[in-house]
Amino acid sequence: MAETVLTNTGLDGFLDEAPERRDPAFARAAEAVFGLLALRGADRGTGVPEPTPALARRLLVEDLPAFVYLPPGDLALCPAVLGALAARFDQECAERIAGAVAEAVPDFERAMSDPGNLTWHRWYASLLRTCGADLTDPEDVRRRLPALDGAPLPDGVHRAGLMGRTALADALLTEALTRAYVRDAEAPPPAGPLLTDHAVAAGIGRVAAALQDRWTAAGLAEQLAGPYAHYAPGPGAFPHLDLADALLDEHLDHHGDPGVPVPPPPAVEPGPVEADADVLLAAVEELAEEEFEPYGGEAPHLLYVVYRRGCSAESVARKAAEYEDRNVDPALEDLPVPVPDGASGAPGAYAVPPVPELVRLLGTPEPDEAERARLEGPARDLAAVLDRLAATGLVFRAGDAFGLTPRGAGTLRYLLRVRGVAAPDAAEAAAWSAPVLVAAAGAWPASAAARVLTAWLRARVNTARAWTELLDALGTVHAGTSEAAAVRRLFTVLDTSAAPPDALRAALGDPVLGAYVLRALEARGEEADPLRVPASARALCLLDSLPAKRGPLESRRAAFDRAAATWPGGSAALVRTMTGADRHETARVLGPLGVVLP
Repeated sequence: MAETVLTNTGLDGFLDEAPERRDPAFARAAEAVFGLLALRGADRGTGVPEPTPALARRLLVEDLPAFVYLPPGDLALCPAVLGALAARFDQECAERIAGAVAEAVPDFERAMSDPGNLTWHRWYASLLRTCGADLTDPEDVRRRLPALDGAPLPDGVHRAGLMGRTALADALLTEALTRAYVRDAEAPPPAGPLLTDHAVAAGIGRVAAALQDRWTAAGLAEQLAGPYAHYAPGPGAFPHLDLADALLDEHLDHHGDPGVPVPPPPAVEPGPVEADADVLLAAVEELAEEEFEPYGGEAPHLLYVVYRRGCSAESVARKAAEYEDRNVDPALEDLPVPVPDGASGAPGAYAVPPVPELVRLLGTPEPDEAERARLEGPARDLAAVLDRLAATGLVFRAGDAFGLTPRGAGTLRYLLRVRGVAAPDAAEAAAWSAPVLVAAAGAWPASAAARVLTAWLRARVNTARAWTELLDALGTVHAGTSEAAAVRRLFTVLDTSAAPPDALRAALGDPVLGAYVLRALEARGEEADPLRVPASARALCLLDSLPAKRGPLESRRAAFDRAAATWPGGSAALVRTMTGADRHETARVLGPLGVVLP
């Protein structure tokens, strides 16, 4: 069935045009290219699917990495097939396809070798080839499969990830087959239907399995659905994916996009992450029972917010105050919490911190013993939830501080990544380009951002070039958006004492960071020419130093008036300069003060 499942693609005539095209490897690549182009709706009016630049790129970057296994040495055959196919049409078509293919080839090669794109079928096809199996012989495939029992997965790949990628590929292929059949039924092509009624009557699932066999290893789909189903477990084998879904929901509530990265943990202890995730799920499910009200159902949220803090500890009292709608200064939400000695031991009895510590944690004006007493009950209830999580060995509570153990950080990272959340480790973040790092760090707590930015610079030996790249990114990433202020404020978390002086002096003329750089040089006791700092940079530094939403309006307005009193041209000129440099932040800070923007 696999040989004839896609009909009227013109493949046989194309292969007969040149003897070298009958080479088995070339023919196999051509079969996949022709079939996928036709499935995606390529015009077959001339008897073969006509590629377009968009279809060629989709084929190389999305479809082949999802459905097809090719040995590394055969990857170049797919671009070659596209080029030979395009040459059948006019010269303009051939040139356009050649340009699209040349642009897409690096991404194609990365996608085909990316472990994150593996499915069960592509993975076992690669193992079978390593064992010397003939991937076109279903009997040889069946005979060699027992030797693959327990084969280790590539580094960074987990069974749940392979399962999820396989399920996605199955759904995409089934959808493409269904669309192709409906499309041909509604507008029969002159070349004839792509799928016969007989093939479809057998079931779209069987058609998809036949294609998987043709594009990975003959007979593999049947074996993985039958006697070797334990090689390719489905969703039922991964109950902890329910917890992964809850953590994904938390991430989407915070960021709205799984591609927005969370900060990497400072330390991750390797462990059996799937087993640990199941243990954590059991604790979360137990906490959802009535005896752990009112905070038991908040366990996924508690786990996520600690990870999102860069795995720095959070305060039980501060979190309880948030749940009880007590006033917590937003500027203090990410304030680091000291962890007492002995955090690895039993949590011990919980007590709300003394009043001075509550002042530091909450920012509430002069909380007293009465306020502390009101927090006692909620904080104890929350501590009981955290202590149940701590019994897993993946969470700790020490006094008022709670967080993730290194092994727990690894488990949370696994759960986030298995549902597609961008959760890098320290090495991945250190390898990012400066703009990518800065775009991510702008949304992180200051302590996590400082740690990762410092590690990024240290990985580049604090060279002048590295500092220049980072400073350029701080001044340009998200420019003109509401996020620009958070990005440029990252300068304040940098240890500029380690910066090469030439890199800082070169940035004095930066229209965004110039005034920040001037302050840093002055703090180091080094000479710097203030006349080199643009007015826009001075205005932004003033804007960022104004209290945005803290304190009475009168005191906030007085702070602005004091800044405007020394600005050339007065308040009107200052507002114009601030607005031109960052309209979003100017409106956020000055709007509540009654200042009208130009």
